[in-house]
Amino acid sequence: MKHNYYKNLLNTRLGFFTLLAVLFWIKNIMAYLVDFNLGIESPFQYFILFLSPIATTVFLFSAALYVKNPKRAYTALIIISALTTLLLFSNVIYYREFTDFITVNTMLGAGKVSSGLGESALRMFRPYDVLYWIDLIILSLLLIFKKIKLDERPIKARTALAITCFSVFLFSANLTLAEMDRPELLKRTFSRDHIVKYLGMNVFTVYDGVQTYNANQRRAQASENDLVDVQNYVKDHQTEPNKDMFGVAKGKNVIYIHLESFQQFLVDYKLKDENGVEHEVTPFINSLYHSNETFSFSNAFHQVGSGKTSDAETMLENSFFGLGQGPLFTQLGDKNTFQAAPAILEQEAGYTSAVFHGNGGAFWNRNETYKHLGYNYFFDASYYDVNENNSFQYGLHDKPFMEQSVKYLEHMQQPFYSKFIAVTNHYPYSQFKDGDAGFPLAKTPDPTINGYFATANYLDKAVEEFFNYLKKSGLYENSIIVMYGDHYGISNSRNKYLAELVGKSKDDWNDFDDAQMQRVPVMFHVPGQNKGKISDTYGGQIDILPTLLHLLGVDSSKYIQLGQDLFSKGNDQVVAFRNGTFVTPKYTVIGQSVYLNETGELLETLTDDQASEVEIARDKASTQLNMSDALTNGDLLRFYTESGLEPVKPEDYDYKNGLEKLEAIEKEKGNKSTSVYSKHGNKSTQDMYETKTYQEYYGTEDSKNSTNSSSSEADKK
Repeated sequence: MKHNYYKNLLNTRLGFFTLLAVLFWIKNIMAYLVDFNLGIESPFQYFILFLSPIATTVFLFSAALYVKNPKRAYTALIIISALTTLLLFSNVIYYREFTDFITVNTMLGAGKVSSGLGESALRMFRPYDVLYWIDLIILSLLLIFKKIKLDERPIKARTALAITCFSVFLFSANLTLAEMDRPELLKRTFSRDHIVKYLGMNVFTVYDGVQTYNANQRRAQASENDLVDVQNYVKDHQTEPNKDMFGVAKGKNVIYIHLESFQQFLVDYKLKDENGVEHEVTPFINSLYHSNETFSFSNAFHQVGSGKTSDAETMLENSFFGLGQGPLFTQLGDKNTFQAAPAILEQEAGYTSAVFHGNGGAFWNRNETYKHLGYNYFFDASYYDVNENNSFQYGLHDKPFMEQSVKYLEHMQQPFYSKFIAVTNHYPYSQFKDGDAGFPLAKTPDPTINGYFATANYLDKAVEEFFNYLKKSGLYENSIIVMYGDHYGISNSRNKYLAELVGKSKDDWNDFDDAQMQRVPVMFHVPGQNKGKISDTYGGQIDILPTLLHLLGVDSSKYIQLGQDLFSKGNDQVVAFRNGTFVTPKYTVIGQSVYLNETGELLETLTDDQASEVEIARDKASTQLNMSDALTNGDLLRFYTESGLEPVKPEDYDYKNGLEKLEAIEKEKGNKSTSVYSKHGNKSTQDMYETKTYQEYYGTEDSKNSTNSSSSEADKK
């Protein structure tokens, strides 16, 4: 009886529709769990993962329910199922090779896909891949041989509409749940993995298509004439380099150390434990900050938007802002033209470039954006030994990350331009339990704040160990080490709980205090210098690139860069935030509210001189933001040739087998190789890297097994 029931059900249009939809849902789940690495971190995320394919599957398949002709209706169902399966399966194959998903731009550039896959496509197939197609083959044959009979009865229009509306309801529920677990999912677009994980493959493709269309429209409407205003602004805005500082680091390696979520107030900060004993949070970074070999800036501000870390990278590499809405890395990183630091230094001074990061390469679309910036190498999580004991949800912890990076760094030809992206000091700062880190937790009502100091202390120890290696290996003297905080660690909504720890009253805390807390460290450590000092010059992350280029003896004036040299005597010291707030040495302006920096006083009435000063600064800040938006949204650098820089060809870069490529270059160069490995007689320097456990640092139990963490709030990376 049951057999007849299901057979009869299959011989109805709704039955056949349901069967195809369920089978396609199963194929999605198989791909998500077997072929994709989506980083599922909780049962709730598993629930969303299982829910996400249903809505779009029902929506797409329901289109066939409106077809009245039976043969056309069944054909439409098979075609829709085949096309959606093709999209899914193509992404499976592509992901196996590139650990990423196919974008609309990739589809449009079919040559790029074929050149990427080439003859290696066959080796990416798996025996179980037949499961993606077997249902369509069998059902098509059953229809052809009339084992499944066509239901002549059309589906009522209201029934078809009801099913379509149900799919829309399901998608709304899916999106709501996704936003609960990952706020601002579509606005911030952390990673393509996140869109697929939370909303499904079909939604990702549509979302990417919309983003691509919008970008192409803006790009199509832009012309060379739009670049003129930007060029004029840059010409008027650029400042002469400081003659005493120009070229002081000429020819040296560049080592960026990304201090994740590190705010300026941590420098020299001492946390009192419950017994009143003070503990210096970052003693090593403090020593660098005050060193006569370091040029430090006490009034440097982060200027990121919703792109957070990726926005900071955008500014460091290009000296223009991220986007007003969403991250530039994910929206335009693999579309726009750049004249970024890696390409500039390679073509002007023969630098080799690399990024080191113990997280997945697809996060923030780095694996594609870095190619457009001109990075020669990208060592992501796939190059590291990452396991549950030495990592958390944002990647490898800083100490093993720095230590494991040495195996690649030692083979790089000098001079090199490198960036090390640390992650442990990352929200929610719950990587360590009280006492496990050897450093006390703060005692406030907010656990996020409580753990912030312990993870910052861990970062400090990792940086110290890395510096020790640089000195032992011989890299230290031939390098300039630039340390920067990428964005705030404690969000504005939590600052009132932080207030008492920084000597303020919770009740008196206001918008002015929030703005002041956006300071982040910016330090240029130049071994061999003895004129280092702490400067009170106001500046931001957008100023770092022209400053660095001048330290390296590279003239930045021929490039389109919106920042100013922080050492220049002509620096106007107007710091624009992405949200329109701006800061000068005298004022902090939030909307129409003007605060006096010296006292924190809100100026209810401005004198004529004050009003004039504020408006001049406001115009400078807004103009800088507008020029940046024009430059990025219109992809105007494609029109700019006056720099003489050869265009970067992203297709020339492949981030696989990085170590083998470096070793091949060493072998080719022979005695002319400038790598540390070669300088040490072709012997590894890895044994020069010494790392201590917490027990050795503090006499407490090693905390390597206390590093699990979960997070679901909006103030994430």
